Amino acid sequence: MNNAIEVRNLGKAYRAQGVGVPTLYKTISRIIKRESVEQFWALRDVSFDIPKGATIGVIGPNGSGKSSLLGLIAGTITPTSGTVQTNGRISSLLELGAGFHPELSGRENVILNASILGIPREDVIKRMDHIIEFAGMEDFIDMPVKHYSSGMYVRLGFAVAVEINPDILLIDEVLAVGDIAFQTKCLQRIRAFQQKGKTLLLVSHALDTVEQFCDEALLVLNGKVAERGPPRDVIFTYLKSYMLHIGMLRVEEFGTKQAEIKKARLLDGEGNETATLKSGEVMRVEIEYHAKERLEKPVFGFSIKTANGVYIFGSNTQLEHCPIEAIEGEGRVSLTIDPLTLKGGNFFLSLSVHSWDHAVQYHRLEDWMAFRVLDDTNRPGMVHLSNSWEWHNDPAH
Repeated sequence: MNNAIEVRNLGKAYRAQGVGVPTLYKTISRIIKRESVEQFWALRDVSFDIPKGATIGVIGPNGSGKSSLLGLIAGTITPTSGTVQTNGRISSLLELGAGFHPELSGRENVILNASILGIPREDVIKRMDHIIEFAGMEDFIDMPVKHYSSGMYVRLGFAVAVEINPDILLIDEVLAVGDIAFQTKCLQRIRAFQQKGKTLLLVSHALDTVEQFCDEALLVLNGKVAERGPPRDVIFTYLKSYMLHIGMLRVEEFGTKQAEIKKARLLDGEGNETATLKSGEVMRVEIEYHAKERLEKPVFGFSIKTANGVYIFGSNTQLEHCPIEAIEGEGRVSLTIDPLTLKGGNFFLSLSVHSWDHAVQYHRLEDWMAFRVLDDTNRPGMVHLSNSWEWHNDPAH
């Protein structure tokens, strides 16, 4: 078996009719009433291979089947149909506090959790100090875990999961619970795993993490793998085709609509409508509006955010000293950014029109337009800052 993971026609169904454990009374009542037990398929007919040493990100909206997929691969969930084959020792961090007994101390739970993962007691005792140190739990390790915060659960669970040196590491969104310092430590450990040729499957809503760390991404939607490919391409498909339409990005539209933005087109330097631009070239936005009445000195503005909602930049006609005397009826304004200094990534454009004194918001479209920037350079970061260097071979100064 050359692959680390092979999934064939995998499916998982749950009972959708009623709640609780089925009883003889409920079963007889359902037969008498001729009620059928409906099934909800969390996953259905999913097939793919994960090669050894690959890092794959799994993205998609809540309820799409991502966590069920990892549970099926880990063996914590029994499939309704299909098969999963894995090659190598698996370690997983799928559920907050999974494998922990609330009445036992953190130290006792490390031993218990490691035994569930197949690690002999004497081995985990030898590694105990390192596990505790990595988790930063020196002051709490002998406290019953029922008193732990969610972040402490995650820190200890991750420390155990990575300490056993697995061939395959499965990580669900639980890492988002940890603080920034611990998340950084976890990502450093993930890098170390990659350098050792380990296989990782990572479920995350942190799209920049998926893009930065993963070789490929799987988009899971409605229980199926909708797309697989380079992370940047799959993330862009997710953002543009799905997230906006299903409200995952909290797209907002508000204002009095005395002036309304009717249409916006994103153009490249050649005037072609596009959703993909190149760093260092021209970005142009054509905005068509309709004013229901004469409005004096309106202000048109824009802002740009990353796919994770980090604010990059914003400006408007007032700040850029482009006064508009008045608008009424149909009209058009143009925004040009030349050169576009954003680095490669996925972004969202917001548009607005408001009164000169900012007292009245006529119309605002928040996170309205998704676009992608391609960058051929190897310079890191989100934006390019023009810079130059000089070398002065004069030690006296």
